[in-house]
Amino acid sequence: MDKRIYYFYVICGASLWGLISLFSYSLSDCGISSGNIVVIRSFGASALLFIIFALKDRSLLKIELKDIKYFIGTGIISFVLFNHCLFTSMETCSAAISVVLLYTAPIFVMLMSALLFKEKMTARKICALILAVAGCALVTGITGSINGTPFGLLCGLGSGFFYALYSIFGRYALEKYRPVTVTLYTFLFAAIGSLPLMRFSELCAGLSQPRGIINALLIVTVSTVSPFLLYTKGLSGIESGTASILATAEPAVGVMVSVFILHQPLTISGIIGILLILMGVLAININFGRKENELQRKA
Repeated sequence: MDKRIYYFYVICGASLWGLISLFSYSLSDCGISSGNIVVIRSFGASALLFIIFALKDRSLLKIELKDIKYFIGTGIISFVLFNHCLFTSMETCSAAISVVLLYTAPIFVMLMSALLFKEKMTARKICALILAVAGCALVTGITGSINGTPFGLLCGLGSGFFYALYSIFGRYALEKYRPVTVTLYTFLFAAIGSLPLMRFSELCAGLSQPRGIINALLIVTVSTVSPFLLYTKGLSGIESGTASILATAEPAVGVMVSVFILHQPLTISGIIGILLILMGVLAININFGRKENELQRKA
């Protein structure tokens, strides 16, 4: 198969992730809070993926009881908290700001990997960190007018931090299980972990509206399950380093949705900050991709 089709899968998957603000804002308009949006996304994705893999390959559903701790980490500590922070941030900041702050996750991964796994801090990584910090300063408005509430901006950075924890916990889980199994149980434990966020009467009222039901289905199928399947399919044909570079389509689409569809304002400093953050993320991922390709050539 032409390798370009795998690039297409990854870009499409990342782009669908970038559309999430369309559905989350519509759900908010139906009176559904950020906590209940996490519940919808977690339960919907876990149920749909469980059905898909139960029909396709039941061996993917098998895990050892002692490994539950990994999925508590990926599902509850990472997925639930990063989603809750992301949707809370979107309530007071523009989608562009929230999505880009989420994308600081690779910077947090780099810092935690240096601390936990003793990975070397190279000049490229330090440069990426400086770009990201400068970008965050411009995006959040620290250097001028604030682009949202301080709490919303803090939640945006929190979403990046908790999203980064997925790579840390997932690193241990992937030593024993396939990526699809890790993702499936991440969603399952996220569904369980999201229960304290549920506001049942509010959820029922929101989903009693046709618009609420439609957007709940869309956030699960279009911006959760479909991008996961497309991204995983893409990874089967290209290196993960290359895929992570192509995945920068996600914040790019998120910014375009914010500006051109949701008509949310974006300052010049905000645009420069977004570009600096993306440059920092690309600097890390390009370096990772080169090392990965070199290892594969040697093998």
